[in-house]
Amino acid sequence: MLRIGYACINTTIPTKFRTCRLHTYEMKGEEIIKELTLHNLEQILMTLKWNVKHDIFFYRISTETIPLGSHEKMTWKWWIDEDILSLTNKIKVFKDRYNIRLSMHPGQYTVLSTPRENVLSRSLADLEYHDRLLQLVGGTDMIIHGGGQYGNMPEAKDRFIKNYSNLSSSIKSKLRLENDDRTYQLKDVLDISTMCNIPVCFDIHHHRCNNDNQPLKPMLKEVFSSWMNVDIPKVHISSGKTSVTDRSHHDYVFKEDFLHLLTIIEGIDVDIMVEAKMKEKAVLRIYDECFSQSK
Repeated sequence: MLRIGYACINTTIPTKFRTCRLHTYEMKGEEIIKELTLHNLEQILMTLKWNVKHDIFFYRISTETIPLGSHEKMTWKWWIDEDILSLTNKIKVFKDRYNIRLSMHPGQYTVLSTPRENVLSRSLADLEYHDRLLQLVGGTDMIIHGGGQYGNMPEAKDRFIKNYSNLSSSIKSKLRLENDDRTYQLKDVLDISTMCNIPVCFDIHHHRCNNDNQPLKPMLKEVFSSWMNVDIPKVHISSGKTSVTDRSHHDYVFKEDFLHLLTIIEGIDVDIMVEAKMKEKAVLRIYDECFSQSK
């Protein structure tokens, strides 16, 4: 079954995730973070229930589910809090019952290719945070980008590979590397994948924006092979706001773009994450435009 999902916010319900500044945490302490976290987890559970009713079985959890979750000043051990565990277990049970795929996408400042030790330290802390949350809810995918090339792409790739090798087995089991729209082309992430066996998440819109005209078909074969014995391959799709190569995302995914993706994957079983501003509405439009006769 083809699973098509969206990221974080449901505009129909709508979901309202809450966060806070470091100053608020320093003033009010752990209780404010716990209050916000419980609220956010309830929002996730509510969203998953809505999704199932609308045949959506793929969902990206917000990276800010636990406010300041990876901040160096955070002292609350949320991953052993009984109230948190009770709610994350409900999410996991529901997820297992309906075979929902859950993923997360650490932010742009979480990079393994950085030459700066302080940035690497924060990146490792952020990956640990995401890994802990995914473990509790039964999530499987943590998507990151290559980062910068810092004036020397081969050296940046080598740093990524070196830093990846030092990650915990739990983080490695969830980490996936995505091609981006500016720096790391599909061929670059495949180079890294070959060296460290990290599955590649193919983003078709990023590829359209950032490629050097190498044949796509053999690269996609490598992409799908990178998932062998791991999971169903995960791909991303979005449509450019004003043109095919506009890096800004449109509110929806155009029918022709989605059908083009289905054509190039040539029947391979994949799960598709829709990155569009209208979130679940964009997924439902795809169902209506591309699958209405088969449903």
